[in-house]
Formats: sequence, structure tokens, C-alpha cells
Amino acid sequence: MDDLTLAAGLVRDAGELAARMLHDGLETHRKTSVSDVVSAADHAAEHLVVTRLREQRPDDAIVGEEGTADDGANRRVWFVDPVDGTYNFLSRLPTWCAAVALAPSADGPPELGAIYQPTTDELWLGGAGAPVTRNGAPLAALTDRPLAEVSLATYLHPTTLPDPDLREPLLRVMQGAATVRMLGSGSVELAAIAAGRLGASVQADSLPWDWLPGAALVLAAGGAAEVVRARGHRWHLAGNRRAVDELAALVTA
Repeated sequence: MDDLTLAAGLVRDAGELAARMLHDGLETHRKTSVSDVVSAADHAAEHLVVTRLREQRPDDAIVGEEGTADDGANRRVWFVDPVDGTYNFLSRLPTWCAAVALAPSADGPPELGAIYQPTTDELWLGGAGAPVTRNGAPLAALTDRPLAEVSLATYLHPTTLPDPDLREPLLRVMQGAATVRMLGSGSVELAAIAAGRLGASVQADSLPWDWLPGAALVLAAGGAAEVVRARGHRWHLAGNRRAVDELAALVTA
């Protein structure tokens, strides 16, 4: 089984497991705040993915949002987000997914990404040498458009507002876009960018499991996915190449 086929099965099965558990009822726990939550479904879905990876790719390393940190004999690393958008998931909002990415090393660019959104039954796949697809159908390559003509996805947490090094760059990029959307799942946002549904994305200090699966899809769609440093933060930028260039200029201004 090749890596892309394996990744597709992992995210579909993890997403379907989480959806079944939500239907049957879940216990919820807070991590750091009322909006930073985790459930038994997060842990069960990660266990499913990790168990299968240990069987199918025993020499690869695995890093999971819910605590998995397995070293491997190879440099390759699988990044696992069993339920991305847990607050939406537990609130029964439709914007959540299961996501995985494969990278050649812990700090390398993604080789592939797989994202499954159970509420819409959409499976997104793509990577180096593998054009992005939705449910097996290839998607059109992204075309360059200015930021002022496209929608921008981002996330603005209340704790961000007092910090000018976060607030000011975010306000600049938001003011430069045609419109702004906050969906609550970074991977779903990036899949939507790869599909041309959203125009661009900016997130500050994303974690690898939130960034790499969707970044792989955007790159596979002919777009840009870059991380730039400014004012003490890492800014994760994705979209068509022209919009990303404009975003980079705005966050570093």
C-alpha cells in the first residue's frame, strides 16, 4: 500500500470513528481554556491512526496532537490530528476533520496531506507528485489573484487582542482582504483553499499537525504555503502565490 492510499484510509476511519462516538455521547475535558477542549473521540481516533501506522510503517516516527511521540528508525514523520476543530465537533458544528501529513523529517516540508471531513463526506488528498483531489476527482490548479479579490481565513482568539505583535499584523492582513472567515479548523480551511473555495489563510504560531496536512494540499494545487518570522512569531501563510506574497509583506511590515 502506498503512502497516499494509507493516509486516505487513516483519516477516513478516524473521522468516521469520531463521528460515531459523538453520536453515542462523549465526555469532554478542557485543556487550557473553555475553547481548548478534548474528548474521548480525539484519543480514540489518534489511537486508531497510531496503531495502524505502527503496523504499516513501523520504522517511521509519529507525532500526534493528543500526545503520541514515537521515534522511528527512519527520518520520516507522520503528523496526526485526529479531530481538528474539536470545539466545533463537540458543539455539533460541521467544520471539523481528521488530518494526517507525512514529512521527510521533523522539520521538513510535507510530502503528502490527507484530510477527511465526515459532515460533508469529503476526502482531500495531495502531495509531492500527487495533484490534489477531492473524493478522487482532480481539482483545478490555483490561479494568482490579489489579496483584495479573495477571501481570507484566519483565527483571532480573545487572548490575541492585547498583544500588538499579533493584533497589528492580523488587522493589516484582514483589512487587505475582500472578506474574512473564521471556520475553527485550520485543516478544513486549507483544504478549502486548495479547492478554490477560500482564497488565502494566515495563522500565527500553528502547530505542525494543524499546518502540514493542509499545506501539502495547497502546494499540490499549485499554491504557496510559507512560514515567515516577524515580531517574535511564526506566521503560516497559504493561498495562491500572489496573495501569499502580499500576506508576507503585510505581516512583516
